[in-house]
Amino acid sequence: MELDGRKKTILTAIIQTYLATGEPVGSRTISKYTDLNLSSATIRNEMSDLEEMGYILQPHTSAGRIPSDKGYRLYVDELIRQKDQEVSDIKELMIEKTDRLEKVLKQVVKVLASNTNYATMITGPAYHRTRLKFIQLSKVNEDQILAVIVAEGNLVKNQMIDLEEPIDGEQILKLNLLLNTQLNGLTIGEINLNMIQRMKQQAGIHSAVISSVVDAVAEAIQVNEEDMPVYTSGATNIFKYPELADSSKASELISAFEEKRELVEMLMDNSSEEGGNPGTGIQVYIGNESPIQTMKDCSVVTASYDLGEGMKGTIGIIGPKRMDYENVVDNLKTLKTQLDSIFRKDSKTDT
Repeated sequence: MELDGRKKTILTAIIQTYLATGEPVGSRTISKYTDLNLSSATIRNEMSDLEEMGYILQPHTSAGRIPSDKGYRLYVDELIRQKDQEVSDIKELMIEKTDRLEKVLKQVVKVLASNTNYATMITGPAYHRTRLKFIQLSKVNEDQILAVIVAEGNLVKNQMIDLEEPIDGEQILKLNLLLNTQLNGLTIGEINLNMIQRMKQQAGIHSAVISSVVDAVAEAIQVNEEDMPVYTSGATNIFKYPELADSSKASELISAFEEKRELVEMLMDNSSEEGGNPGTGIQVYIGNESPIQTMKDCSVVTASYDLGEGMKGTIGIIGPKRMDYENVVDNLKTLKTQLDSIFRKDSKTDT
């Protein structure tokens, strides 16, 4: 039995109604669907066929129908086909120069909200300067030295350090050797207290210089949350789901989207984790697993993207616990792949 146009329309109506209400869908409800002019009896017959074909399920006797995974799969594939032009537009934007990245990300997050019917967010890429390249100390005057710190990507940070004790050229040379021998090539997480303590002991009366340099290294390597832009879309999609539409819950969720600080923290935590689903970089937080208190009734799915040279960001989708995870993961994988590959290709072409 083939799935003709009428059956596809009825299946789409069932899925969209179920996504909106979370309740099994009956023929009477479908008969009111704006695109259909069919009797309840005709719709019941078509629904019976769809059930036999495995596209919908009847969870309880005399209850309405709900979509099966097969039904969701068909719906998502059809949705993606309908969105081909939008995806094509995104690809056109993605091959532009980096100064158009903000426009690309805003378009990406809008399309993602449209494709999933959930709230979506994406961070602009932050430079994750994960490893230290080298340190250079130079004497400025009798009371100060200049620390030049170079991290991955040739990011340079200059830090003036006040001296507690006089220092000569030979002592500065020894401190340079000590710092570079111990710290070069390390991440901030690999610089532990025992290592710092040993360096301070070897530095003797200039131990305070070690503390100041380590603080400057941490500042140079870490990502500044305040500088990370977050683009959001589809916040009002939250009201489509009864379990989230309660006025207080919805208000808290909308506030979290508008304020964005907690979103940044969550997305940064995701981008710093090497875990997630192997091969996809996708993290799924269900209910209480969410690090944001106001999202305990939601599911949050995130995926990191990597533009190369330490430029990384995170895409996130927020919806009810009964979200269509397959559709969400497919969308994230598609966008992640596009952002990863096309921008890297564009970057290589420019160099």
